[in-house]
Amino acid sequence: MDNIIVGLDIGTTKVCAVVAGTDEHGRINILGVGRAVSEGMTRGVVTHIDRTTAAISTAISEAQASSGVAIRSVIVGIAGDHIQSFQSRGVIGISGPEHEVTNADIDRLIEDTKRVALPSDRKIIHVIPQEFIIDGQDGVYDPLGMAGVRMEANVHIITGLVSASQNIYKCVQRAGLEISDMVLEPLASSYAVLDDEEKEVGIALLDIGGGTTDLAVFEERTIRHTAVIGIAGKKVTDDIRKGLGILTDQAERIKKDHGCAYVPAVVDNEPIVLPGVGGRDPIHIDKRVLAQIIQPRMEEILEIAALEIKRSGYSKHLAGGVVLTGGGALIKGTGELAHMVLGMPVKIGIPSGFSGGLVREIENPAYATAVGLIYHGLKHRPSAASTGSTRTRKQNTLGNIARKVREFFDAL
Repeated sequence: MDNIIVGLDIGTTKVCAVVAGTDEHGRINILGVGRAVSEGMTRGVVTHIDRTTAAISTAISEAQASSGVAIRSVIVGIAGDHIQSFQSRGVIGISGPEHEVTNADIDRLIEDTKRVALPSDRKIIHVIPQEFIIDGQDGVYDPLGMAGVRMEANVHIITGLVSASQNIYKCVQRAGLEISDMVLEPLASSYAVLDDEEKEVGIALLDIGGGTTDLAVFEERTIRHTAVIGIAGKKVTDDIRKGLGILTDQAERIKKDHGCAYVPAVVDNEPIVLPGVGGRDPIHIDKRVLAQIIQPRMEEILEIAALEIKRSGYSKHLAGGVVLTGGGALIKGTGELAHMVLGMPVKIGIPSGFSGGLVREIENPAYATAVGLIYHGLKHRPSAASTGSTRTRKQNTLGNIARKVREFFDAL
């Protein structure tokens, strides 16, 4: 087994690490999984360095124990409501022999698209090419080798706070690890639960995590819009805690075991019995009442997502509908509620595509981001650099950005 890659998802409620490798036939095997409770994050951003570092260390230790692999380097996800995205455009002249587009030309063009005014506290995380235009001819996805005099590109630029990235970097470094790449979490999740056909016809990915809900809109094989919503599963737990007057741990447990996001979907209305606090009598909770607490908050999340999809301008181009993933997608009735609120086809996204190992353990929407980070690492590994394709150019661009981010942090 070679090409060992580790995906590290540092979430608001959990930290999970997934170790994978490929065999000589290119098949992907899950070698190890580690998970820990996260207590140092708020809405996807580090708010307590030591607690986050401890959670990372615990998850990595579990992953090392189950895989037998010594973990040195990880691909880490980044999210949070500080994430912003916008479109940019660049243009260059093709001056090489016979005016043929080379990798150097594509490099220069990508650099030109990054000439945008950014506040000093923000950094570019990803530059994702959407299409190239050569001498006015649009719709070009692979310009390498084409002839022309003028080349333009439309790109999707994703930025985040320098401090948010820096704090993630510090926590991972304190846990004794190196970051080989930093990836936007909804982009990573898309690798795990969406296929190329869905991205081509148009689809929205909604990753309902603990602290944030991440949205990514795809059409014609590329990402068109990203957004991070600062409301997610933790708010649902808080609503249950306050509404029923119970402990946070109890609220989280009954949300997972008995919660329903859509009141009409509650069939078995048997009461839930919880031990009383401080020696008091046991508490009896009606399942329908529990659903009546959960549904309004889930509706709010979905309504904000619907507004973001509309703002993207692609709401009428999503023939594939919406894919729900993340831990929040595990609440019963979420699919039915999403279909009602969004008015389009909905399915639950479960990571897939593995040939062996701990497959059952990660066939769960809660592991979409960590598994997606694995896919990102496999697709963007250096060995692909010799292919010379547009995909390789995108990969190298992201790799260069990650390297510059590391150099920037090292200089601090």
